[in-house]
Amino acid sequence: MTALPNHVRLADTGEAADLAAFLVRLVRWDKSAVVRLQAAGLALAVFGQPPFGGVLAVRTGALAEPCDFDVTVSAGQLLDGIDESAAVAAVPPGVTGPSWAGVLPPRGGWRRVAELDAEQLRQAAARVIAEFRARTEALESDKRTRGELDALAAEIWARPLGDTALPLRAVHAAHALGFLRPVRVSAGVAGGAPAEGPALFASGPWLRLGTAYGSAVVRRASGLGLTVSPV
Repeated sequence: MTALPNHVRLADTGEAADLAAFLVRLVRWDKSAVVRLQAAGLALAVFGQPPFGGVLAVRTGALAEPCDFDVTVSAGQLLDGIDESAAVAAVPPGVTGPSWAGVLPPRGGWRRVAELDAEQLRQAAARVIAEFRARTEALESDKRTRGELDALAAEIWARPLGDTALPLRAVHAAHALGFLRPVRVSAGVAGGAPAEGPALFASGPWLRLGTAYGSAVVRRASGLGLTVSPV
């Protein structure tokens, strides 16, 4: 692994804008959010964790110049260092990352298990969000506690998407992160999914909702007897 560069050059302004949009959403939920950056050749992967019950968000992009590094940094500092017009991102100094940053999904070994429809995914996310709001509003004020709301969210977003094993919390996260928006003509591959539409992938205990803009990844219960090693 080479020394940490001061900056990276993204392939074009669209890549820079998409990376900035991803970071804006993460920082909006958590001003102290961190992301793990992995660069290899002309590919850059950005891992973050939005507050959606163990969902890992992955945004991949293309670089204009080859790099090779792996570092966890402040999402806010990375966002502040993006010059969209120049397609350049300053790389902040590394920080001590949270536990999730040391346990990432595998790079390879993914098998495609289902084709998915973006509009149906958006509708599924809208339904569960509406249900959560309605059931929250129906609670008596003295029962509208953090514990009660967390339990309600866990119940709703643990449900599977249709006949798949993908929990709805991954769909919710993908929708909230902008991964389910319509694909523009110039959109490249992000998170390993084809630009033509979202799909469900599996690798060991991991499930990945991959789209042209990024992926929402979850790890299935350890009761399957499968393990994962820190990366």
